[in-house]
Amino acid sequence: MNTKIKCLLLDDELPGLTYLKMLCEQIPELEVIKSFNDPQKLLDEVPDLDFDLCISDIEMPGIDGLTLANLLQNKLVIFTTAYKNYAAEAFDINAVDYITKPVTKERLEKAVAKALERFQKLESSKKFIHLNTDKGKSLLYFSQIQYIKTALVDSRDKEVHLTDGSILILKNINFASLLNQLPNADFCRVNKKEIIAIKAVQYFNHNEITLSIHGKSGKPIVLFLSDTYRNDFLMKVKI
Repeated sequence: MNTKIKCLLLDDELPGLTYLKMLCEQIPELEVIKSFNDPQKLLDEVPDLDFDLCISDIEMPGIDGLTLANLLQNKLVIFTTAYKNYAAEAFDINAVDYITKPVTKERLEKAVAKALERFQKLESSKKFIHLNTDKGKSLLYFSQIQYIKTALVDSRDKEVHLTDGSILILKNINFASLLNQLPNADFCRVNKKEIIAIKAVQYFNHNEITLSIHGKSGKPIVLFLSDTYRNDFLMKVKI
């Protein structure tokens, strides 16, 4: 399966941001989710964004890139800056790479390769996440998840269908936050109301996905594959 890193871009200077976005769009391993020229706006939107990497400038008004990287917690960060004197601080906070401007495509590709290597190690090492459920805090093991859908009673909650046939109700969590915590290569959103584990797919065509698990009727569960998420799904099931 092919793996893409979902990234955010941040630079307070619009020409630099436009140029960085152009370079990133030429690198197949990157998927640019959104670009920002204001660090506070990025932080405000982070809870609703599904991303793995932030490529950020350092010297910016308000919040500098180093402070922002610490606030992003477990996200990968590549710094791009005109100044060399921040390199030690950048690596102290475990930045993936530190690129001095002007950024070239070749130099950015090297940094992205490092990010991809680290991302894949992180993905393979994680086994579960902690989430709030209707029964209290739960360890949700990735290997046990078949698919996730919006709860019928309260759309803010999500139903997780597990391999043993049981259902777990996740309390007040959106799909973006969920996807942000699930291994990117193993899970995919297929429409506005459902996420699937790739391992649960039995058949698929242009518009539908048939899972290897059965519903209450005894028939296999069939889900709608929307235009919005089709390319991501096809990329993840591509051999």
